[in-house]
Amino acid sequence: MEVTIHGMQPALSGGGNLFADAGEQMVRDYASQAKAANTLRAYAADWRHFTAWCRSHSAAALPAPPVAVSVYLAELAATVRVSTITRRISAISQAHQLAGYASPTAAAAVRTVLAGIRRAKGVAPRMKKPILLDDLRTMLEGLPDNRIGLRDRALLLLGFAGGFRRSELVGLDWEDIEFTAEGAIVTIRRSKTDPEGQGRRLGIPHGRNATTCPVRALRAWSAAAGKADGAVFLPLDRHGKLGARRLSDRAVARIVKRSLPEDRYNPADYAGHSLRAGLATCAAMEGASERSIMRQTGHRSLAVLRRYIREGTLFRENAAATTGL
Repeated sequence: MEVTIHGMQPALSGGGNLFADAGEQMVRDYASQAKAANTLRAYAADWRHFTAWCRSHSAAALPAPPVAVSVYLAELAATVRVSTITRRISAISQAHQLAGYASPTAAAAVRTVLAGIRRAKGVAPRMKKPILLDDLRTMLEGLPDNRIGLRDRALLLLGFAGGFRRSELVGLDWEDIEFTAEGAIVTIRRSKTDPEGQGRRLGIPHGRNATTCPVRALRAWSAAAGKADGAVFLPLDRHGKLGARRLSDRAVARIVKRSLPEDRYNPADYAGHSLRAGLATCAAMEGASERSIMRQTGHRSLAVLRRYIREGTLFRENAAATTGL
């Protein structure tokens, strides 16, 4: 039996008339919305990798015997991170469930192998470095004095001040931004932790310094782009001509990396997430409460947020610093 991971299509049967065919397509369409696009792409790649491994080892992929999955995971452990292995397990499980099979990943043998891998390799995430305020100033100083520079300034400052995820940042439309006397109110209509689109609003205050003010930067980019509706962040060619489609989330990472002077920074240490991590870290360094940081970043998990808070308070709340050394 075949199963399509990319569209998260369930294995449906029956039909034979127009109503049944239309109903089946509706089920498939809604099922495809159950996971984020990035998750679907990752699952599709993971499933292709697993099925290719099964073919090379003369093993069945669907349904896969637990012993085959166990050997697959053990071989993976030599070359990839635990986070990748965990995601591959999820892809295998999803494929089996959608095809109507019990998942082999729930078998005791598979769980035992996974526990051994996690214990042997460790599960600490490899976090990208946060963009702190001095880093951000350095990045802004190097931006070109043209349309590209104005767009990148607005993107970097808004991404930092809002603690936005990449997808949230590039998903913004001008209709989602309301300029007020206090700054700007941004409506996030959908996010990773809000897949059903309940939405949330957050304030972006005026900056103390004109060169680092996200609101001023947004207004300047709006004027330069000549746009009052549609996507806020659009691609630009080398002549400064606007593209038709919004920036991709990967473009945020590229802008962050190229804005860092290579004589002082290793771009590989940073990513689009560095802006979001930077706000949380800087806010913690200045004594902001967990509640206020979470309200701005939209974090749902205190455990995740506290990774940044720990970094931001390594020296501000340090027992050794109180001893008089």
